[in-house]
Amino acid sequence: MSMQLIWFRQDLRIQDHAALWHATQAGSCVAFVAISFGQWALHDDAAVKIDFYLRQLQELKKQLKNLNIPLLIQEVSFWKDIPEVIAKLTQKLDIECIHANIEVGVNELKRDAEVQQLLEKYNKTFELYHDRTLFPVGAVRNKTKQPYQVFSAFKKQCYEQLSLSLPQCYPQIEVQADLQNHDIFEASSLTVTYEYSEFVRKQQAYWPVSEEYALTALDDFINDKVINYQKERDFPHLDSTSQLSPYLNLGILSIRQCIQALFRLQHGHFQIEQLGQQTWLDELLWREFYQHTLFDFPQLSKHYPFKANTQSIQWRNAPEDLAAWQQGQTGIPIVDAGMRQLLETGWMHNRVRMITAMFLTKNLLIDWRLGEQWFMQHLVDGDLAANNGGWQWCASTGMDSVPYFRIFNPITQSQKFDHNGDYIRQWVPELAHLDAEIIHEPYNKNPDLSLNYPKPIADLKQTRIRAIEAFKV
Repeated sequence: MSMQLIWFRQDLRIQDHAALWHATQAGSCVAFVAISFGQWALHDDAAVKIDFYLRQLQELKKQLKNLNIPLLIQEVSFWKDIPEVIAKLTQKLDIECIHANIEVGVNELKRDAEVQQLLEKYNKTFELYHDRTLFPVGAVRNKTKQPYQVFSAFKKQCYEQLSLSLPQCYPQIEVQADLQNHDIFEASSLTVTYEYSEFVRKQQAYWPVSEEYALTALDDFINDKVINYQKERDFPHLDSTSQLSPYLNLGILSIRQCIQALFRLQHGHFQIEQLGQQTWLDELLWREFYQHTLFDFPQLSKHYPFKANTQSIQWRNAPEDLAAWQQGQTGIPIVDAGMRQLLETGWMHNRVRMITAMFLTKNLLIDWRLGEQWFMQHLVDGDLAANNGGWQWCASTGMDSVPYFRIFNPITQSQKFDHNGDYIRQWVPELAHLDAEIIHEPYNKNPDLSLNYPKPIADLKQTRIRAIEAFKV
């Protein structure tokens, strides 16, 4: 059997891995990973996300060694140089075919097309597999064979397909015969050096790596939390969400594993038996929707709004307001709590992501792209499709986004979803001594209150009117 190269990207696992399974069925395998610090910088990837990736990469290396699959790790600063690197590898190791899972961003698709073109010159094959989504991108279409632009219709179609059969996980990978090739194992001993800041080292405690950890966290969520997910998911002080997004994003966990776990008690049949189960499924399908959207509408990878007419909105140039928002110093406690949680942990509760994003784009009338970039620069689960989709939803510039006149009031949101102020107290300790009546807007009834905390940088009523007028124009 011929030699195969499995190219790992955002899919650092050995279980239920489409490309890895197909590669091992075709012959003996060598694995390859390109470390691209320059490209990651261009994509605004967060330090905490890069650290998470590199730590998981070491776990992957151990797992592959147990399968007798050597892992070649090479620093290739920019993706434009990857085709030549892979071509040389195929020549040196007499590789017949390269296997990888599809990635849907514009730069990712361009990189893979260039790899394919170069490999064809050497009579090598490049096989790509659908792995990141439940359904192949480009496969979920409406009656006129066009991509869906409304989530509810997209979800309905997904429900219909899931009712026919749930996507199955790939079989376990078997240990391959030992490759007695000195050059391969010498190359596979390479390690990547990365300078960790002391702050990133502290963030590591929030995000353990390994497939075993991710699968255990998935099981714990399904067994203990999903039943109350619909009721509790919007309350940021509760530990009620899965927090699996970093593991899904880097492919430590597969979407098929999530679906199979969700319907385990139904023996793998698409049978929704309680609201929590349905609500989490719908969240997974939002992720699916944004992945398909990014593939079908390439402009979303290029900093353009989905709604072309919103390109002409006159956003404010307000660097001081932007900085206050970034550092959690807006004087709006729920906003500041969320932004500080992001800075401290590399993650933010989803309800609070919406609140903070809408405050920036509507109350401060600052370009959503600046917020999108800041989130990517700090999120451990930073994913272009989901991050862009969420920001354009909040900014009313995206596909199936919130109407421009529907603007969250952060104080009302805070009182509703953090009624006692527990989330605020955790992340804004200078307000921890205030009671639940005052903590959501401490200066409202007592403007002269002495606090080591800024007064609001925006009048919520006046800025709401300003936003509506800007969108009307």
